[in-house]
Amino acid sequence: MDDILAPIQDAFEGQIDFHGQRITEILSTALLIISGVVAFFVGYIYQDIHLTLWTGLGGTLITGLVVIPPWPMYNKNPEKWLVPGPGSTGGAGVVVDGVKVT
Repeated sequence: MDDILAPIQDAFEGQIDFHGQRITEILSTALLIISGVVAFFVGYIYQDIHLTLWTGLGGTLITGLVVIPPWPMYNKNPEKWLVPGPGSTGGAGVVVDGVKVT
């Protein structure tokens, strides 16, 4: 059962790197601005507030589909974390006033 659930869990876990977070922030801002401008002009041309709202909602849904799932393009530059050395307790080993703080 774990063999079946492991890929699904990896897909929904949401692993993206810092560069991917920057890309999603830029994409979400740009797509929401574009959808807002398009919705405004569609509503202005057709003089229909419902069409304006539906166009804006559609743009928001498209933006959500682009930026919310952890697409592989958002995890191209993962961080390389340090491996704890042998005998370490996992703490940073910071010394404050002569006392080691973990």
